[in-house]
Amino acid sequence: MRKHEVWMWWLNSGCQCCVFTLPRGSPGVMDVLPISEQSSSLVVNYAPFTLLPSVVPSTIFEQAYAVQQDFNLLVDAISQNAEFLERTLASTIKVDNFTAHLFKIYKQVLKEGLAQSVFLGINRSDYMVDHGADGTPALKQIEINTIAASFGGLTSRTTAVHRHILNVLGKSKEASKLLDNNPCQGIALGIAKAWELYGSARAVVVFLVADTERNIFDQRCIENELWTRNIRVIRRRFEDVFEKASLDNDRRLYMEGQEVAVVYYREGYMPENYNKQNWEARLLIERSKAVKCPDIATQLAGTKKVQQELSQPGVMEKLLPSRAEAVARIRATFTGLYSLDMGEEGAKMVAMAIADPERYVLKPQREGGGNNLYGKELKQLLEKIKDSPERSSYILMDKITPQTSMNYLLRAHSPLKISECISELGFFGVYIRQGKDIVVNKHVGHLLRTKAVEHADGGVAAGVAVLDTPYVI
Repeated sequence: MRKHEVWMWWLNSGCQCCVFTLPRGSPGVMDVLPISEQSSSLVVNYAPFTLLPSVVPSTIFEQAYAVQQDFNLLVDAISQNAEFLERTLASTIKVDNFTAHLFKIYKQVLKEGLAQSVFLGINRSDYMVDHGADGTPALKQIEINTIAASFGGLTSRTTAVHRHILNVLGKSKEASKLLDNNPCQGIALGIAKAWELYGSARAVVVFLVADTERNIFDQRCIENELWTRNIRVIRRRFEDVFEKASLDNDRRLYMEGQEVAVVYYREGYMPENYNKQNWEARLLIERSKAVKCPDIATQLAGTKKVQQELSQPGVMEKLLPSRAEAVARIRATFTGLYSLDMGEEGAKMVAMAIADPERYVLKPQREGGGNNLYGKELKQLLEKIKDSPERSSYILMDKITPQTSMNYLLRAHSPLKISECISELGFFGVYIRQGKDIVVNKHVGHLLRTKAVEHADGGVAAGVAVLDTPYVI
């Protein structure tokens, strides 16, 4: 069945789609929103989701799963290569204070010598399906997230929601074709294995979280999986670390008198997450023996500048020697990525982007969604900084052109209407290295997010995209 035919079938399955409500007791996914910054009261809303699952070609889906373990190995290799990180980020840290501060801590920890011997990576590689001039679908990577890769919890519940909806619509055969998906369990198993390898049954896992957390239920899903394995979890902020954490003579990390085996970051990826005390707290954690997810080298490995450098000929071959097939699989997912460093080549790319801004995306060294620039805004900024070293804090990427589809986007307090949409695929990977040995390397699940075409950038947390389920054909 062709994509267009599938969509007509979904949307013609009954007029009740337009006013569809889930019966009491139906499976669901939850989100949390503060009433106001001044109030400690909270109101719980359902997380936004599509009414119907979205079609994804099976070849694309299988390709993304197959390459995730390769990306795990690549990220780990980058995190161990100090020369590569220093050379790649040299221009960026001169003009981007946030990356520079991360890099300063990284260098200090290296100079002291790493106390950490077990390394845990929880990554999510994000893609769109590009449709070229001939209409052939191609998997193209947007970015790889190496810190606070979210929605592993909520997306583990989304399949059940869409199965229920299709069953209510009388489409039980189609409901049965939705793939099982439980990245929450895979992520928790990775944390549990790292905790085990740390080697202290009394030690706790710290979830490093924000003061006000809108996405708390996504995190609680993973936390609950750990509690079922008799692993104690505590939730703390940077402020708590600064005030109450300490290192002993062996650089074991203690939080309120409890030894910490794993620090799982769900915070710490944006400049606004830090003040002077929070930077000191981050340094304390990085100096410790505790397993950091991610350690600061792995966070740096996920920067946009590193992503751009990896696209250069011969770079991945040096990082992954004797893994030619893995390099080829990774490279097949790359779209055009360009440096804006000072010099003739950077100036050429700036001029090309100003002349044809609709062809490119301008990306700063930031995570969390909503940071990229497109079209008119891209052109205006580049015209402003074209002769300034500030341009080195950005990279340029070819704009991906996904095929659109129609769906209903369900959000709390928003009217229900049909929208023209595009989707973004994410694939979760978990790896653990002990010393120099990889002991775990897995893909553990997927994530589909869908948004209306009028939104150029932004994910679920930014209030733009909604959770979705792939209908693989």
